[in-house]
Amino acid sequence: MSRGPLIAALLVLAVALGACGVLGGDGREPARGATATTSVTRVVDGDTAILAGLGRSRLIGVDTPEVHGRRACFGAQASTFTKRTLEGRRVRYELGAEKRDRYGRALVYVWLADGRLFNAMLIAGGYARTLEIAPNLRYAERLRARARDARREERGLWSSSNCST
Repeated sequence: MSRGPLIAALLVLAVALGACGVLGGDGREPARGATATTSVTRVVDGDTAILAGLGRSRLIGVDTPEVHGRRACFGAQASTFTKRTLEGRRVRYELGAEKRDRYGRALVYVWLADGRLFNAMLIAGGYARTLEIAPNLRYAERLRARARDARREERGLWSSSNCST
């Protein structure tokens, strides 16, 4: 049996997926709901990073304390966690229903190589609060559940020895 037709079919599929932006790395944004793979070139703060091919990108559904200008309690810890977890790593991302914010940042959900949603990890660790802005609410319930757990278990921001007032 010849492998020629199989290889040709796989090549056609790869080209089609690349044209849709599903494979990533080509600078095009994926269709809504599709994911693409890229690398995190730099972390700006706890909820903003530079993604190769997308530029400055804001994590959807999370709000970490500020570290630039008006520094806020637990901001440095959130920023360090994001930097340690994402910087220089390959990630999958999904653009929100609204792809860019008013500052031109891409609005993204980010997954680690092991399949964990990083946006949820920030909240679960107590590094961020939830931030719901329609129409980007795809994972809002999942994020709310992580926030309830973090508060109940007094993690990070919610620890009585930190900032919760």
